[in-house]
Amino acid sequence: MLLAAEGCEVTVYEKQAVVGGRSARLELGAYRFDRGATFLMMPHLLEELFEMAGRKLEDYVTLLKLDPLYSLHFGDTVFSPGTDRDRTEAEIERLFPGDGAGYRRFMADEEDKFARIMPLLQRPFGSLADYARKDVLRALPKLHAADTVYGRLSRYFRDERLRFAFTFQAKYLGMSPWDCPGTFTILSYLEHAYGLMHPVGGVHRVLEAMAEVTEEHGGVIRTSAGVRRIRVKNGRATGLALENGEEVECDYVILGADFGSAMTTLFEPGTLKRYTPDRIARKRFSCSTAMLYLGVDGKLDLPHHAVHFAADYRLNVEEITAAGRLSADPSLYVHNPSALDPTLAPPGKSSLYVLMPVPNLKADIDWEAERERVQASMLERLTRIPGLEDLPERTEEQLFFSPLDWQDRLDVYAGATFNLAHNLGQMMALRPHNAFAEVDGIWLVGGGTHPGSGLPTIFESAKISARLLLERHGASRRRTAAAGAGREVTG
Repeated sequence: MLLAAEGCEVTVYEKQAVVGGRSARLELGAYRFDRGATFLMMPHLLEELFEMAGRKLEDYVTLLKLDPLYSLHFGDTVFSPGTDRDRTEAEIERLFPGDGAGYRRFMADEEDKFARIMPLLQRPFGSLADYARKDVLRALPKLHAADTVYGRLSRYFRDERLRFAFTFQAKYLGMSPWDCPGTFTILSYLEHAYGLMHPVGGVHRVLEAMAEVTEEHGGVIRTSAGVRRIRVKNGRATGLALENGEEVECDYVILGADFGSAMTTLFEPGTLKRYTPDRIARKRFSCSTAMLYLGVDGKLDLPHHAVHFAADYRLNVEEITAAGRLSADPSLYVHNPSALDPTLAPPGKSSLYVLMPVPNLKADIDWEAERERVQASMLERLTRIPGLEDLPERTEEQLFFSPLDWQDRLDVYAGATFNLAHNLGQMMALRPHNAFAEVDGIWLVGGGTHPGSGLPTIFESAKISARLLLERHGASRRRTAAAGAGREVTG
């Protein structure tokens, strides 16, 4: 969208039948679902993207603010925070007496921290020398990279359940809050400070709107057009070989595929030296997710978002991220968008989305053997939620999606739904660079490159990579124009 708006000749080659990748639209009969992400945070970043393309987001997408943010269930205790700080502090004092002041300190400290970190998410990190720049030195004392998310939150809250309420967001990175760098406490801050938004029609509607704007600027979107190989000659990308046998020539390639899968499947063996299959396998990847998409007859008396925590949440997380086994008592995320968006299900019915974090495919779990048992256990767990006791009888459509499905059907490496982990060895300059380091003429976007996973940071990767390409092309055109051989950008 950004490049087409700048006058570049852009063609998008999308393997699936619809745009959006792991955040694409899923349809089951008359029901529609978000495949992956189910809400937006920091909507002003999305508004900026559309403004950069000469458009207004509101002309394409209607955003509804969620209030409360979500319902967090710890047995019989239900905590429903929002962006109103007075009201949230009062709710904390009601449920977790004595911790309200800690909430105020957390929000004040994180506000300063975020102001220092945000500039680092908006520019490339191409080498270790980038760490010596002023913005990094200013942010360094507040990064808390040597601490953990759980460790940081323990400084503010005494009640363990409240700590979990502000650390579970580490799951957005597919990591344990006991291992995730303390930098990422900003995730819960962002939710509480900026709120969460539901796009009418689902998050996939945002990606579809981007495709529409791309086409309005003359870009071409080709779905069901998988790429088999990226052609490389003399260290530079020259084009694509599609799965249908078509050969495409281009000046530049923007690689938005899953990073691990792209490195191990899209280049001729021997082309890459840094990102060989063996080296990719040694990297740390996020956890995965088991998914249930249910088309349900009738309305459900459930909030828009809810997290139902395991009785022993720390054990649950350790089993997912360290032990590599399925939990007997898992945590569940339940998304009921039909509570406020009637567009996703037929009148009087509901589209229900259920996510259970599980180990990725590096764990020794036979998903062919386990899928039916896990699907049944998720359904049984749902029937213990008030209002869902008769869920099996009311279910009209059902799809179960395992880590193996993420890998085999959507090309997600090791089924790691949240991409590369965000440990210290895989952040900033140590994360894959926006300007691909191994092959000239390729730029990376998505959760596997800097600045990282999650839609806001993925949007920032798009801005960074588009800017780098345009700067490079401008310099290239200036060099070649002297020889009378300027070239147009295609991709």
